[in-house]
Amino acid sequence: MQELTKSHQNDQRRLTSVEFQTLARVPAAVEWFANLDNPRTRRAYQNDLEDFCGFVGLASADEFRVVTRSHVLAWRAQLEHRGLAGATIRRKLAALASLFDHLLESNAIAGGNPVHGVKRPKIESNEGKTPALAVLLYHGLRREEAALLQVSDIQDRRGIQHLKVHGKGGKVRYLPLHPVAAGRIHQYLESSGHHLADRKVPLFIPLRGKLTGAGITANGIYTVVAAYAKKAGIKVDGLGVHGLRATAATNALEHEADIAKVQAWLGHANISTTKIYDRRENRPEDSPTYKVKY
Repeated sequence: MQELTKSHQNDQRRLTSVEFQTLARVPAAVEWFANLDNPRTRRAYQNDLEDFCGFVGLASADEFRVVTRSHVLAWRAQLEHRGLAGATIRRKLAALASLFDHLLESNAIAGGNPVHGVKRPKIESNEGKTPALAVLLYHGLRREEAALLQVSDIQDRRGIQHLKVHGKGGKVRYLPLHPVAAGRIHQYLESSGHHLADRKVPLFIPLRGKLTGAGITANGIYTVVAAYAKKAGIKVDGLGVHGLRATAATNALEHEADIAKVQAWLGHANISTTKIYDRRENRPEDSPTYKVKY
């Protein structure tokens, strides 16, 4: 394995397009790629997998079956040696873990997921240290919805990890798990270890004081948000979890998300509620002022 790492560092070999297409012809892998709806995510994940396959030297589809944790550990060490940011390394590991989860569920490979148990890099101080905030900011959940999440609510659907969210009125919706949030959640679970005993346990548990097995409450999430806002020097009257939900919705809309899809994403019964977060018509840069020319 050391020879493999050294060799790759010398020539930075990457798979040719033909080699990668050969790997991509694994039926389960094709299905996994096909279900990556976001073009940017698809490109990022494809680059991540090309990086891994090139490092290990995979040249045929069958070789997915012989990948071990040692291969993944060596790849992680090589990514760190290249000076990549922790967030980038976590995304690459999340992409590889997601693919192997799907290959296992599709019986395309046997055994376990070789990425599980490989520690992610520590979260940099400016990224925030709680996965609960990542879940709120990247998925627009209500605080009650975040508090109700169980480990078992992280589910693989059509090859992509999703959050099973229990919303108002007993309505359930499934949201693709954002790669950044996925990396933070996996690191958190590795640190706490509470998911190893039973997946039917709360996802977010208090990590201070006496551990009772009970999950963090909705009020507890509010307290966490307030504490981090204070630490970051953010002084906004009434800032709470709903502010993060509004931020997520506005951010998605400003990046051209379809408003009907944002409505379903937030679990709104009426699209008029969603339109409250649509600030695109009020952007100064879009004003006719800047269209006047003489």
